[in-house]
Amino acid sequence: MLLKVLSRSPSVAFVAAIAAAAATAAAAPIAAQIPLNPTRPVAPTPQFGTIDGIVSDTSLVPIQGAFISILGTPIRIGTGPNGRFRITKLPVGQYLLVVKRVGYHPTSAVVEVPDADTLRLAYTLEKLRPEELETVVVTAKSPSARMVDFEARRKLGVGEFMTADDIAKRNTVFPTELFRTFKSINVSPNTASPITQYYALSAREGGNPMVGACPMQVYLDQVALPNPFNLDLLPQPKDLGGIEVYAGASTIPPQFNGYDRGCGVILVWTKDGL
Repeated sequence: MLLKVLSRSPSVAFVAAIAAAAATAAAAPIAAQIPLNPTRPVAPTPQFGTIDGIVSDTSLVPIQGAFISILGTPIRIGTGPNGRFRITKLPVGQYLLVVKRVGYHPTSAVVEVPDADTLRLAYTLEKLRPEELETVVVTAKSPSARMVDFEARRKLGVGEFMTADDIAKRNTVFPTELFRTFKSINVSPNTASPITQYYALSAREGGNPMVGACPMQVYLDQVALPNPFNLDLLPQPKDLGGIEVYAGASTIPPQFNGYDRGCGVILVWTKDGL
């Protein structure tokens, strides 16, 4: 009897081992299909930055009540008694800022808002001379009145013009495309930065402004923009009321002429004004 028991014991142990291995093998694929920590796609985190700035006069005295607007956005804020302003939670990217105050020449600048950081800015506004104050009263008109002046200049036959109807007929969403139709303008790409920028150069000169070409001065609702200026930063065509182009200093209206306007001037008018 002892021999029979001993002869069967290995067989029983072998069968039990096979059964345990089979159970483990059967469970393995199921376990592999159910991860312990399943992961889900994560949506990109929005990137925002902050602008902190101050506006002062040429004597560095803070200016209260100056207004800062960001083109292409509804943002328009005023400076406090200390001349300071702050804009938070602004999506990362490139913007055109316009700073205006009654009694001062407006100014503008292209800025790059960083991610999770603060861009610190300082603007200086120059006071209007006494003889210029009357001009401000005359030229600070409603959009409809400004377009009356536009039409008056158009009837003189000097310069090139594009009306709101002309803009609508071209049916484009990119402002840069509008300028390609003017004979006086050579729209030139600049690929020096990660994003291609498009400048308006005098057709008499051509080339690239970075190598000595002649960029035209762009005005937006009477505000001189940085020169050279990236045309893609202008308002969308649907928001424009008209464009006028003057190829040389002899044809530029006096209020937009100056010592550095020899390459020509482009006047861009919005329907609602800045």
